[in-house]
Order: sequence, then structure tokens, then C-alpha cells
Amino acid sequence: MKKRFSASVLILSILGNFGIIPSVDATENNLIVELDGLKNQTGQVCLSLFSSSQGFPDNKENALQTQCIQLGKKNPKIRFENLIPGNYAVAVFHDANSDQTLNLNSLGIPTEGFGFSRNPTILAGPPQFNDTAVVVAQVQNNIQIKLQYLWNFNK
Repeated sequence: MKKRFSASVLILSILGNFGIIPSVDATENNLIVELDGLKNQTGQVCLSLFSSSQGFPDNKENALQTQCIQLGKKNPKIRFENLIPGNYAVAVFHDANSDQTLNLNSLGIPTEGFGFSRNPTILAGPPQFNDTAVVVAQVQNNIQIKLQYLWNFNK
């Protein structure tokens, strides 16, 4: 059985090298994030893409990719590129004062807008990775994240 499997892999590899079987680049997948619910166009939005629960949602050191995008006249579309197929979760916040930090009040409640992939309901604390993970398995994958503003003095 093991020899048959090895021979099959070898044959498929040879055929792929001659262009008989088209090869698929595993890193051609993209995740495009559209934001909804921005209260204003002040500052920037910062996004972190995670491929596991480690560090999710607020430890940027464990994020696979991070981006901060200046806001302008319209809502941005943020693109994470060169992803292998798998599960990913996105955490985003509206960094209105451009300090690259999700600001909190004295009770630990965010004073800036935030959101997560799959738009989970926020009750007490951030959601778990599994509650926000989306499958990336196509060349282009689109998701929409609705920002939430729980406590904002700058309305």
C-alpha cells in the first residue's frame, strides 16, 4: 500500500512538471475584508490576521499579518495576500487617534470601534478564535466586518 501511494505521488509530480496536470499554487489565496459601520473617517483602521488561537485577538506579535490603513472618503477594502488554505480570524479596530492601540476606559471597555470576522455577538470580553474563524480555500475570499462602538466619548 505504501509503495502504491509513493508511486502515485511520483507520477502526479512528473505529470505536473510537464504541464499535463495543472499545478495550483497554495499561496495564491487572498482574503479581502470590507468594513461596515465606521462612525467617521478619522484616523485609521488596524487589522490583525491570525491563523490560530495563539495571541488572538490582541497580541499582534502572534498575528500572521497586520495592517493599518489611513481612512479617507470611503470605507477601505483590506487585502491579506498569499495565504495557504485554512482557517483564519481577523480582528480590527478603528484607531481614531492613530496611536495604533485600541484605547480602553478605566473599566476596560473599548472607547474605539472594533470588530471580528464572522461578526460574533460581544457580551463579556473578546470572542474565541473558533467563533471568528473563516475558511480561506479559494483564490479570492471576501468577508465583511461590522464595527461595534460600545463606549465612545468622541461621538
